[in-house]
Amino acid sequence: MKFVILIGMIGLTIAAISIFHTCASVDESNARIPACFPCICTTSTIHTCAGVKELSYSPPVTHSETVVLLHGLCRTSRSMSKMEKALKADGYNVININYPSRSATIEQLEKLVFNPLTPTLDTRHPVHFVTHSMGGILLLDYLKSHDIPSLGRIVMLAPPVRGSEVPDKLGDIKLYQWINGPAGNQLGTGTNSLPLRLKEPEMNLGVIAGDRSINPILSLLIPGPDDGKVSVARVRPEGAADFIRLHVTHACMMRNRQVIKQTKAFLKNGAFQKGNSK
Repeated sequence: MKFVILIGMIGLTIAAISIFHTCASVDESNARIPACFPCICTTSTIHTCAGVKELSYSPPVTHSETVVLLHGLCRTSRSMSKMEKALKADGYNVININYPSRSATIEQLEKLVFNPLTPTLDTRHPVHFVTHSMGGILLLDYLKSHDIPSLGRIVMLAPPVRGSEVPDKLGDIKLYQWINGPAGNQLGTGTNSLPLRLKEPEMNLGVIAGDRSINPILSLLIPGPDDGKVSVARVRPEGAADFIRLHVTHACMMRNRQVIKQTKAFLKNGAFQKGNSK
């Protein structure tokens, strides 16, 4: 009987992983495409396809501040589309990046994203970042050895800056590895944890944590309050300028009205509106 229960728990866990990053709909385009390059656009999201060898990008002439959006693991830039629309309405020049998050290690993805991005940035004005989950780790990995001129404010949504227990417990499962790719097993809390090797950020950083889970099986693997993917305690770096905890889930927080409102507040004022914090 215990064996049957164990098999059932593993099955439910794997099922939970497969839908973990799903919100209103599945991002089908994040398939494994070895030749895929990230695509950047200031006015709309463009997805790459197999066979693309080079990225060609000419940014429009702009006099506004720029916000770069970086989605998380197993997602695409479409997951950040609501955030993109809201920030554009406030007058920001928005660059919503799409990259194949399941196809490579974090170090490889960082180069894939930032090598074509940085030459296009208009550093005459502040350049801000809004990241979700692993997107924040890509940014931190880049900033450990690079500077971005005119770097402005950064908002990270549930960044696993201190790792997550989920890869620790499930990283050896083949289906987990197939779903999350090489980067998925770099986000744990053990010796292979890339986030734990990064320095505490020295930047104007605001962090939004979630404490609502729609994945009870995964939450059993995580001690303390969590968003279904990472605990509240593990998303808060000591160097953050501000921190807020909202009752939102990891998978859907970037679409949440309160999260978008708080993101806009930090980008504008360097602080969250604390009336909604816990």
